[in-house]
Amino acid sequence: MGRLFNLTYPTAAVLLAIRSGYRYGFDVMDATGLPDGTVYPILRRLERRGVLIGRWEDEEDARAGQRPQRRYYRITPVGEGAVEEVLERFPALTRLFGAAEEPA
Repeated sequence: MGRLFNLTYPTAAVLLAIRSGYRYGFDVMDATGLPDGTVYPILRRLERRGVLIGRWEDEEDARAGQRPQRRYYRITPVGEGAVEEVLERFPALTRLFGAAEEPA
């Protein structure tokens, strides 16, 4: 598969974090060690390019948790191609998130 975009290390880390089960911004920040000013623009860009799909959680769930609503992300079929590129270009990142396998 051809390259989908200019893949940077932070973008690769965010993509692998999502694939590893980290589903929302703060969770991805904790997993990658990247700041919000890096993570949120990457999440928006990946969503615009069809690599991720996001959905807002139910407002009542957020209220019950006494926190703002979270936007949960998942990888699209297009994104799976990007993951393959990540694994080829940045093999050391797999150590950050454990095995390269998809979460169960």
